[in-house]
Amino acid sequence: MKKMAPWIITILLALILVVMAAYLVMTMNNKNTPAAETHKVEEKKLSADERVEVTSTMEQVKTNLSDPNYVVIMDFAFQLNDAAAKEAFDKIMNFNVKSIIIKTLADTKPTDLTGAKGKDQLANKLKNLINQTLPEGNIVQIDITNFIMSPI
Repeated sequence: MKKMAPWIITILLALILVVMAAYLVMTMNNKNTPAAETHKVEEKKLSADERVEVTSTMEQVKTNLSDPNYVVIMDFAFQLNDAAAKEAFDKIMNFNVKSIIIKTLADTKPTDLTGAKGKDQLANKLKNLINQTLPEGNIVQIDITNFIMSPI
């Protein structure tokens, strides 16, 4: 029994380390779940009037996708972080922001826009690209309010 004691202690320590590592991995993965991100968004709820004050719309963006046989018509609603950012956004919307949207859609395949996941990915990509060009403030959320994709 005395010869087995070091082996038993080593095995127990190894098991404890494996359990601790698994626990740490599980807690790290839970922090990055969409539910945790949704909870953060819920903390900053705006009233309808406040939301209208910081939201700008762009209607009837028409362009071809990367497959020239498909055309898309989209409307967007851009929610910015404050009223000053909305004013700056409105000034550059028709030439700078629209150009970014058209270029992004020109590199997008029709299959990339199918389903809610594809539209969410497009909105996130546009948000990152447009936020880089804004003179002040940033976009909090982009909603696609109208979407028509059709083969030519």
